[in-house]
Amino acid sequence: QVQLVESGGGPVQAGGSLRLSCAASGRASFSDYAMAWFRQAPGNERELVSYISWTGTNIYYSDAVKGRFTISRDNAKNMVYLQMNSLKPEDTAVYYCAAKRGLLVADVVGETSKYDNWGQGTRVTVSS
Repeated sequence: QVQLVESGGGPVQAGGSLRLSCAASGRASFSDYAMAWFRQAPGNERELVSYISWTGTNIYYSDAVKGRFTISRDNAKNMVYLQMNSLKPEDTAVYYCAAKRGLLVADVVGETSKYDNWGQGTRVTVSS
């Protein structure tokens, strides 16, 4: 089990940037976990933003954020990041960090039920 705490959210104007951070703690080895960022806007289901495997070799982005967002991880610091550039009002949501022990195949990286642990979320509000 890992405990996850997100930070870095807040208000930003369209076109701006934010960097979200997710700190992992617990007795489990962080490097054993694939990590992902999801988001949930009011009235919408939680959706995958980006996924990174435990080695960083496999990375996926949703079409909505591809080319604007970058996921990364630092296993020595037990951290995963989401650099968000060129933000749009439709990026407004609560962003959640999620952890999955082991690997996920590409077809299921977006399924929330596949993840073992979740953070409490950090809110991002993009104004036009």
